[in-house]
Amino acid sequence: MLFPALLLLALSSVVGSKECPHHCLCYEHSDLVDCRARGFLQVPHGLSHGTWLLDLGGNLLMEVRSRAFAGLWSLRVLVLSDSGIQLLQPEAFYSLSFLEKLDMSRNKLRRLPSDFSHSLSSVRELRLDHNTLERLEVSSLEHLESLEKLDLSHNHITFLQPGAFRGLSRLRHLYLHANQLGAVRHGSLSMLPVLEALQLGQNNITHIDTEALAPLHSLTLLGLEGNQLQHLKFKTFLSLHTAGTHLQLAGNPWNCDCDLHRVFSKLLSVRHLHVDDYHNVTCREPLQLAGASLAWVDSQLCMAETATVLVITVTVLVTVLAAVVMAEHTRKKNQRGGKSWDAESQSQER
Repeated sequence: MLFPALLLLALSSVVGSKECPHHCLCYEHSDLVDCRARGFLQVPHGLSHGTWLLDLGGNLLMEVRSRAFAGLWSLRVLVLSDSGIQLLQPEAFYSLSFLEKLDMSRNKLRRLPSDFSHSLSSVRELRLDHNTLERLEVSSLEHLESLEKLDLSHNHITFLQPGAFRGLSRLRHLYLHANQLGAVRHGSLSMLPVLEALQLGQNNITHIDTEALAPLHSLTLLGLEGNQLQHLKFKTFLSLHTAGTHLQLAGNPWNCDCDLHRVFSKLLSVRHLHVDDYHNVTCREPLQLAGASLAWVDSQLCMAETATVLVITVTVLVTVLAAVVMAEHTRKKNQRGGKSWDAESQSQER
């Protein structure tokens, strides 16, 4: 979400007659207020109550004080990016009940207050990327009932609590790439019925619970590239009951063995699953296959196992056949012995 000066200039370049904060540019009829990179240490006073776009990006705010935007009931777009924000005080967004887009990217936020979403029920797009968030409190996002796009990429999030996204029933795009997630746990992605795109690339994910993806009935894109996955369970993706889901799995340290071959063979055979980057999936282990494309070697991965199975099968067949031959030989020998004994008995009786 970008709000360049070109947008403002395209609408009007004439300074309006309405009240305008000192050092800012205000545009007539459009109610757009450009306060970008003006050295502000706090949200400026004197903003028109009719303002619907306020750009405060590139300032030195450090924090957003309580009720800093009080009275701006008409505000629809608020840009606070790249402003060194470390703290949001309680009720920081008080009175912004009609806000639709909020950009807080490229700041220094380590946490979101528990009341972060209380006045943001109309927000459809929220950018929190390129901060230093370490975790998400369950209560921080629960009132974002209109949210459709949430960008949490390039943070330090290590764990998703069960129910972290509860209340986001309209969320369609969730970006969590370039964090420090180690696993995708069952319950962490629940209550996201219309989620279409989930980006989890460039994390440290080594494990995905079998039922973790099951609630995502509308998922069309799942990005898992650049993690630490060595193996997968086919059931994990079989739980995706969607019309079609595209998977991105390259850039992981795959252990290319027969089990992995079977999983990918099944994934490629399921009509509603599509591995977009299959030819870029490469092996890390075993060492003799390091760097090789799985698509080139997959047909050979089960050859040793197949050979072993064949050897065992042949051995068993030979053993069974030998036992049958021995049994038949013994039976015939016994029959001949019985006939000789009968002949001798008859001779003695005479």
